Amino acid sequence: MTEGAGLRAGDLPDDLTAAEAGMWQAFRNGSVYDLSSGDAVVDDPHGGHPWGPERTVRARIVCWLLLDGPPALAGRVSSLKLVGVRVTGALDLAGGTVMPYLELRDCRFDQEVLLPEARFTTARFVNCSVPRLEAARVHTEGDLHLPRCRFHNGVRLTDAHIGTDLLLNQAIVYRDRSGRSIAGDGMTVGQDLQAELLESHGELSLRGAKIGVSLSLRGARLLNPYSRLALNAPQLTVERTLYLTPAGVGSPLLSGTTPARGTRIQRFECQGGVRLDDGRFGDAVDLERARFTFTDDQELSLRRVQTPELRFLGDAPQRGKVVLSGARTVNLVDRAAGWPGPGNLHMGGFAYENLVPQGPFPLNRRLDWVAAATAEYNPEPYERLATVLRAAGEDEDAREVLLAKQRRRRETLPLAAKLWGYAQDWTVAYGYRPGRAAVWMAVLWAAGTLAFAHAGHPPMNPGGHPVWNPALFALDLLLPVIDLGQVGQWQLRGGWQWLSAAMILLGWILATTVAAGATRLLRRG
Repeated sequence: MTEGAGLRAGDLPDDLTAAEAGMWQAFRNGSVYDLSSGDAVVDDPHGGHPWGPERTVRARIVCWLLLDGPPALAGRVSSLKLVGVRVTGALDLAGGTVMPYLELRDCRFDQEVLLPEARFTTARFVNCSVPRLEAARVHTEGDLHLPRCRFHNGVRLTDAHIGTDLLLNQAIVYRDRSGRSIAGDGMTVGQDLQAELLESHGELSLRGAKIGVSLSLRGARLLNPYSRLALNAPQLTVERTLYLTPAGVGSPLLSGTTPARGTRIQRFECQGGVRLDDGRFGDAVDLERARFTFTDDQELSLRRVQTPELRFLGDAPQRGKVVLSGARTVNLVDRAAGWPGPGNLHMGGFAYENLVPQGPFPLNRRLDWVAAATAEYNPEPYERLATVLRAAGEDEDAREVLLAKQRRRRETLPLAAKLWGYAQDWTVAYGYRPGRAAVWMAVLWAAGTLAFAHAGHPPMNPGGHPVWNPALFALDLLLPVIDLGQVGQWQLRGGWQWLSAAMILLGWILATTVAAGATRLLRRG
């Protein structure tokens, strides 16, 4: 009997070890092949306890089964389900098509797993110790599961195509020689990418990746003290929500559920820069209770991000910057303590339509928020805030914002214009408090009336003049356009002339500031 004929008939090859022979038979039977000892310490694939030949198989035999294995027993479906097995040699399935179902749990690999351009239905590696996973352009019709695995030299999933879900929950991934922990640039995931409680040591790179439903990094810890970025994901597309939020630890919670009372919570934590520039998110970007630790040159970059809702509810980073330049959202859900201070917030061109503050966020704090984003005067953030407040029916607050804008602008003007600005502010608050004009007019009119009641006032024309009326005389001085027929009828001498001139000047200043404010209000309308 030839070797090929023997394999087609399901005969065992002659050179298999006892462990491999058992795996061969379990493959044909579609059953789980469990070589664990029952001792949790010994069976820990990440521990240091040696596993002997009784639980060791060669990677070459595993590849043989997956690519060209024997037929299944009658009434069975062949599959490779290994538990507690040590695999020696590099598991190289590059370019191959794997039809059998593959599931390896609590296994230990001595060398890297090579899956570039391989095709699977579904592949699951659960709680395995793997030196490195090389899977560029891998293609799965179903899931690729890698939960609780430890990868000592990184994971490469560049341009991978995952038909349904990619699971990296509780995985621990260390960086490779290029500094990346997980390289998923250009990756496509049909449904969810779940990396909850992930621990990443290096750069998690998802440039240009496309996620069909949601991307969950709940409770993840992204640590990269080696270079600038811990999460590098420009042009990321997520059809629904990106979660950088807490996760419950030690409970069998379903993804997305609220942790039960008493459950220990692990927040999303990132030590290193975050780059999400030009991202598109169909439902929301959720940063609830996220914690960012940056150096001075690192930042949370959300440039030109587009999402219906931005939940900016994390802790304000003590160092580094938050950049929202060009970002667009409908609902901005935030809290006052979540934003960094002056010089560390950039919002040029940031567009939002509704403000949904969580907790107290008074207008003075909101104005501080805008001021923090404009180290140099920029009218756009003030105008955006005023527009949003006006659309919400907060007209008085909108006027206060625009008044703050004028006061901020005044500080950039030359001295003469600055003095004129102070005059407009003191009199009519740049037109945003028009009631002040009437108050100033009444005060000046009353003061002038009392003063001119004691003034000498010989008539200009002794033969014909009206009756002296100090109230009408003062009002005629204050109104620069309307002639009440009083000023030209009487002669004033000495200090009274200076007083009348001051009244005329104050009247012109008041009228001019009122006109400037009215023009500004009409232009705003």
